[in-house]
Amino acid sequence: MTTQHAALSTQHSFEFNGVVRLTKVGTTYILGTIVLAIAALNTGNNAIYIGVAFMLGCLLLSGIASKGGLKHLHVEVGAIEEAWAGKPADGTLRVRNASRIWNVRDVVFVSGDLAAPVIVPLLPRRKEIVIPVQFLFQRRGIAELTQLDSYTRYPFGFFLKKRRLRVHSEVVVYPRIQPESAVRERFRTISGGETSEPRPGEGTEIHSFREYTRGDSLRRVHWKKSASLGRWIMKQNEAEGAHAIQVAVDPYKPRNVSDDDFEEMISDAATFIFDATERGFDVTLSLPRADVRSREGQFRALALVDAIHEPVELIVDRDAVYFSVSGGAATASAAGFSRKPAPEAGAAPLDQRAS
Repeated sequence: MTTQHAALSTQHSFEFNGVVRLTKVGTTYILGTIVLAIAALNTGNNAIYIGVAFMLGCLLLSGIASKGGLKHLHVEVGAIEEAWAGKPADGTLRVRNASRIWNVRDVVFVSGDLAAPVIVPLLPRRKEIVIPVQFLFQRRGIAELTQLDSYTRYPFGFFLKKRRLRVHSEVVVYPRIQPESAVRERFRTISGGETSEPRPGEGTEIHSFREYTRGDSLRRVHWKKSASLGRWIMKQNEAEGAHAIQVAVDPYKPRNVSDDDFEEMISDAATFIFDATERGFDVTLSLPRADVRSREGQFRALALVDAIHEPVELIVDRDAVYFSVSGGAATASAAGFSRKPAPEAGAAPLDQRAS
């Protein structure tokens, strides 16, 4: 489907380059036809001639039916759910058989971006069906789905016919999420800062005061203010916000760093954000000239970020979790934080705040 991933797919035993291939059943059938034809020539038996003619007619019908069936197939890629590199993503294929004659059976669709071959038992003529499938992309970024191959042995199994179908679809593939064990081993415990919301709730900060009403718990009495006013005054606390974490990703890639190391760093950052959001933390992703706060926007930004070969400046909080393939320590500058490359790679919290 896409040149980005086709080379990574495993070729199945039935796949081949070309248009048609003779099956074992077809080979046996043709050899039998040849034997009968020789017998007919030697004996002059009309019944054998009729049998040979019938067998040759079946071969011809098989070729016409298989070609006519695949020729009128049209495929469109439907909606694809969240796609992560290395993880199957649910989607659909919309298949239409425009033929007025042939009901095509046992059609197999294969592509480098399908998690497994898709088998369709029956495609009725002049009908359209929607097939649930799973896609599997190996790298982050924009995956272009351009083609898939269709195979069938319809109608008699003598020939395996192939036709390459053109499709057009694009999907943003999010970075690869590292295994859970790697998350626990590589990353420290998240310790974000608590924030409060400007509304009443169960937090620790005081939001406002009010008069006592019947049924109020005495635990909410503000004793100092009550003593000064001579009546019971109740306190209302602010609602607690989520723990806040800033994740900074530096796209600078020194020329001596491999592409695989850069991709692993992006995957580490995506895994950290995924783990933090699953645990209820409020995450902000900082990239050069952009801060992204929505979960979908963060993974989309990481999917599309490209490596650059010049150092860039990042304005980040002192407690931010910092991802870089050069592992540089931050130094304060007038514009914020500018990196100084170092030989180690990985994630590290920044320990200085811009003045």
